[in-house]
Amino acid sequence: MFRDRPRRTPFTFNISVEWLLLACCAFWVLVVSQPFFKAALAGRESGDVSAWGFALALTLALVSAQALVLAPLCNRHTAKPLLTLLIVATAIAGHFMHHLGVYLDPTMLRNTLRTDVHEARELFSWAMLPNALLFAGAPLLLLWRARLRRTPWPRALAMRLAFMLALALVMVGAVLAIFQPLASLMRNHKDMRYLIAPANYLWSAGSVVASELRGVAAPRKLIGEDAKPGPSWQGLSKPRLLVIVVGETARAANWGLNGYTRATTPQLAALPLISFTDVTSCGTNTETSLPCLFAPMGRRDYDEHTIRTSQSLLHVLARAGVAVSWLDNQSGCKAVCEGLPMQIVIHQPPPGLCEGGRCLDEALVAGLERTLAQAQQGQGTHLLVLHPVGSHGPSYFRRYPPAFARFQPSCMHDDLRKCSREEIVNAYDNTLLYTDHVLALLLTKLRGQTAVDTGFVYVSDHGESLGENNLYLHGLPFAIAPDVQKKVPMFMWFSDGFAAGSALDLTCLQQRASKPAAHDHLFHTVLGLLDVRTSVFESAWDLGHACRGAALAKP
Repeated sequence: MFRDRPRRTPFTFNISVEWLLLACCAFWVLVVSQPFFKAALAGRESGDVSAWGFALALTLALVSAQALVLAPLCNRHTAKPLLTLLIVATAIAGHFMHHLGVYLDPTMLRNTLRTDVHEARELFSWAMLPNALLFAGAPLLLLWRARLRRTPWPRALAMRLAFMLALALVMVGAVLAIFQPLASLMRNHKDMRYLIAPANYLWSAGSVVASELRGVAAPRKLIGEDAKPGPSWQGLSKPRLLVIVVGETARAANWGLNGYTRATTPQLAALPLISFTDVTSCGTNTETSLPCLFAPMGRRDYDEHTIRTSQSLLHVLARAGVAVSWLDNQSGCKAVCEGLPMQIVIHQPPPGLCEGGRCLDEALVAGLERTLAQAQQGQGTHLLVLHPVGSHGPSYFRRYPPAFARFQPSCMHDDLRKCSREEIVNAYDNTLLYTDHVLALLLTKLRGQTAVDTGFVYVSDHGESLGENNLYLHGLPFAIAPDVQKKVPMFMWFSDGFAAGSALDLTCLQQRASKPAAHDHLFHTVLGLLDVRTSVFESAWDLGHACRGAALAKP
């Protein structure tokens, strides 16, 4: 009788776990991590032999280091599932690194993880398919056609130890060979390491998880425990309402009130506003800027752990008796309003303004009307924080209704690579034009009040890159981020009654607006505007301190 021969699967090959791991790490370093090498070799001539030697040693060091970390986790049973997961995740990381100039540091990863579903959906589109095929398709095909060699465990253990020893020797040797230029490079450009995949997102993910676990384990630190109303509260003849709008992704460079060549803020330009023309944000993404904006130390003494584990300005104000509320049309308050009244617009969608789980920012006007009605019912001081979706990318065209598509042609794609820079800028400017309309509507409601003294503060959380230097969106590490991601618009408006109750000289404040300001000022400026007395108040950071009557200017 004839015996059936074992069927051979075509296109398969035998390989050891060690060589498979080494091949994957080499692919990630040489192909996916090209942005790192581009940055690391910047300024070196291609014909310089030392540049090639530096690149070779750097490659050997990175491949060896990543393989050394993964080696203890890979065996014949775990290698394929683990490497499959890493290949897919690294392909996604590579897409954002190559085409949007993203640095996957802990802040960016935290911001990404906390982005709501609708914003995330805009980032993950069919445009990722070519990168998926390049960075994941071919590697996955080869991975699952590989047959891992069976080796008795004593010999496998010995081979693995020898493999790891060899990796360590190569890594140390490569680093020593280029230690001086490498040390200088890493010292002067620390953020560059977040361009090395998959180490960048794995390290950042671990950092975020550890930080979150520490935050869960400890209650938020109380600040401003001595907060109390100042003397002006006794003389109020009307209820008082301050509205703070934390804008989203509005950059100063395209803001009409700041001198931009286009009229992106025509309605605001017709109003008596106090516009601050040189304002620096605390961060380049919402996850950093929003908590920092409501913290007492700001960017000047920035401590992420302290900010994230402490209460915010809103808690200090509430402790003093201010009726605080938050109305959100974006991705939440990032814990700055934790335990305080908060409402999400989409949960009570106004007719005609919401579709597909996302509302246009005009929906915030209804929330302001409700707050005004509540303030009119009695005395007291009220604070309403509005958090619009503003100009959040990449789908700028989704942020405004067709009536505001004034600048044409505009980008109508989630994938910015399908659009010219002119189309991207036009779509972005249309978002500012709509933001101008929404802010003017809010101000019109406040200016028409006679029963409530009202004030208004607008400041954007961060800026945006629109293709300059091949960078898009936002979120670069603050130290290397361009000004377009850090310079933001800010303006204020106060009714006569509000200004009088705060003893605020508006002409003086207008003069102050021409000087540099920052997110750092908001915490202390709001305390001053609402006359809340507390030991955490720093008069030097109150934008209105020098413009306030002597009695109320005292700390």
